[in-house]
Amino acid sequence: MIRRKAILLLSLLLLAACSTPAAIPATPTAAPAPTTTPKRLVVMSHDSFSISQEVLDAFQQETGATVEFLKAGDTGSALNQAILSRDAPLADIFFGVDNTFLSRALAADIFLPYASPELAAIPSELQLDPQQRLLPVDVGYVLINYDRATLEASGRTPPTSLEELVQPAWRGQLVVQNPATSSPGLAFLLATIAHFGEGPGYSWRDFWRDLRANEVAVSPGWSEAYYTQFSGSSGRGPYPLVVSYSTSPAAELFFSEGALEEPPTDNLVIPGGVFRQIEFVGVLKGTKNEELARHFIDFMLQPTFQSDIPLQMFVYPANPEANLPEIFTRFAQLPPQPAALSPEMIEQNRERWITEWTEIVLR
Repeated sequence: MIRRKAILLLSLLLLAACSTPAAIPATPTAAPAPTTTPKRLVVMSHDSFSISQEVLDAFQQETGATVEFLKAGDTGSALNQAILSRDAPLADIFFGVDNTFLSRALAADIFLPYASPELAAIPSELQLDPQQRLLPVDVGYVLINYDRATLEASGRTPPTSLEELVQPAWRGQLVVQNPATSSPGLAFLLATIAHFGEGPGYSWRDFWRDLRANEVAVSPGWSEAYYTQFSGSSGRGPYPLVVSYSTSPAAELFFSEGALEEPPTDNLVIPGGVFRQIEFVGVLKGTKNEELARHFIDFMLQPTFQSDIPLQMFVYPANPEANLPEIFTRFAQLPPQPAALSPEMIEQNRERWITEWTEIVLR
């Protein structure tokens, strides 16, 4: 009896194997397997990255891909995570390396070279990596903002030089960010190093000693300095001068949503007081989506994405063909002569400079 059942079962199996797939009844609980795997692209960045949903949707609809964003703290912290996870990358793309961390990022050897055809539209002075592992996306200018109403009420005109900031008239008037914990804080420190130099004579160290004696305030980050200690934005802080960005006055007007007709703040465009930050994007080694990653980088350099940058991140697009909103053309500034330090010099000296600054200003 058992043998007859076995023969019957074997006959049924052979019959099923010889039948066409259409003859096999579908299992009610099983979904048909997809013919292709859905595409998923992960972009790792610092916390300030932003893109409008409309622009993101345009890329996703074009490619059929889903784009996810992994925000990983400030630039230094995010880059550290990308380096530490190089053997098992957390993302396909990394955005947010700037020229203060460029050499470090390239030395870590975590990026694939990609000569995007869209680079033809990007000014050559922004393309700092000859091997095209990191491609420029946007540009920002760090400088000092001032509170117009406070200065006018006290009958003072804005300072015209860095040297003027150490004079008694500006005692206790400036708040800066700690360069060890803040990107604009580091950028401003680098601007003063480029301006005053290492010595002999009056060096950047002398300038910061004099600033400390003149009661400069130090904040751990930009938000604390700008929204809590600066008087020009919140109106609560005691300091009418703050290290920020050349686009901050335009941002003040934009976010007032019509409550203001002109910005309450303005920029100090003074010799040695401006540092240009360039932000880059690159394809991470180990990605399984290299083709899609390259396509997204092309998209980031094209006018659609580039024109979205100003009102999303309040920096300038790298592509001159991008459209600038009127609020930028009227109330933001492109400083003509920012400080110049090579990425290699910054990489060789950054930690030493930060350590020396800490000894001078905080201890």
